Amino acid sequence: MSLRTSLLTWIESRNVQYFITAVIIINAITLGLETSTSLMDSYGPVLLTLDKLALGIFVVEILLKLYGRGFGFFKDGWNIFDFLIVGIALVPASGSLSVLRSLRILRVLRLMSVVPQMRSVIQALITAIPGMFSIIGLITLIFYVSAVLATNFYSQTFSQWFGDIGSSMYTLFQIMTLESWSMGIVRPVMDVHPEAWIFFVPFILITSFAVINLFIGVIVDAMQSQHSAEASEAEATAHGERENLRIEIVNLRDELRELKEMIKDAKN
Repeated sequence: MSLRTSLLTWIESRNVQYFITAVIIINAITLGLETSTSLMDSYGPVLLTLDKLALGIFVVEILLKLYGRGFGFFKDGWNIFDFLIVGIALVPASGSLSVLRSLRILRVLRLMSVVPQMRSVIQALITAIPGMFSIIGLITLIFYVSAVLATNFYSQTFSQWFGDIGSSMYTLFQIMTLESWSMGIVRPVMDVHPEAWIFFVPFILITSFAVINLFIGVIVDAMQSQHSAEASEAEATAHGERENLRIEIVNLRDELRELKEMIKDAKN
C-alpha cells in the first residue's frame, strides 16, 4: 500500500472522523465563548489559542485529503464544502475583510459533512428541491392573488396592513404563520368588516394546513427515497462481497481438486 493510500485511509478512518467531530464541537463552544466580553478579558488568549489549534487541525485534514485524492478531491461536493469553509477562515480578517472573522462560526457547519446522518438529511433536502420549487410557485401564486384581493377589500380602512401589495403580502405571511393573526389582525378587521372571515379562514386553511403540509410531504418522500437508495447501495455492496466470496470458494475447490489429483498421480 502506497503512502498516499495509507494516509487517505487513516484520515478517513472512523476514529479520526470521531476526533474531527469532537474538534468541531469544541471549536463551536470556544467561538461562542468569545462573544462574551468578560470571558475574553479573563481567558481571551486561551480561547484564541484553541481556535487557532482547531483551524490548524482542519487545515491538516484538508491537506491530507488533497494529497490522498489529488484532483479527485474536488469531485465530491462535501469535500468542496469543507474546503470553502476552512478556506474562509484562512483569509486575513483585517480592514474591509474584518467581517470574515465573524464567519469563523461557519466551521460548525462542517458537522453536516462529517456526521453521516446529517449528510443523509442534507442530501434528501437537495433531492427535494425540484418538488419544493413547484410548491413555492403554487404558494406564491396564492399569496399574490390573496394580496390583490386583500388590498382591494381593506386598504381604505386598514392601510397599515393592506395599504399596498407588499404590505398585504407581509400581513398575509404573518397570518399564515399564525402569529397574532386572530386578535392582532383578523378580529380588528372583522370589527369593521364582519364578513372578513369568509376571506381569511379559507386563506389560513389553504396556506397553513394544505400547502405547508405539501412541503413536509415532499421532504419526507425525499428522505424515504434517500434511505431506500442507501439500503439498495448497501445491499448491492453486500451482494458483490458475497459473489466475490463465492468465486473465491469455487476457485479454492478447484485448487484442492487439482492438488488431490496431483497427490494421487504422485502415489501411482
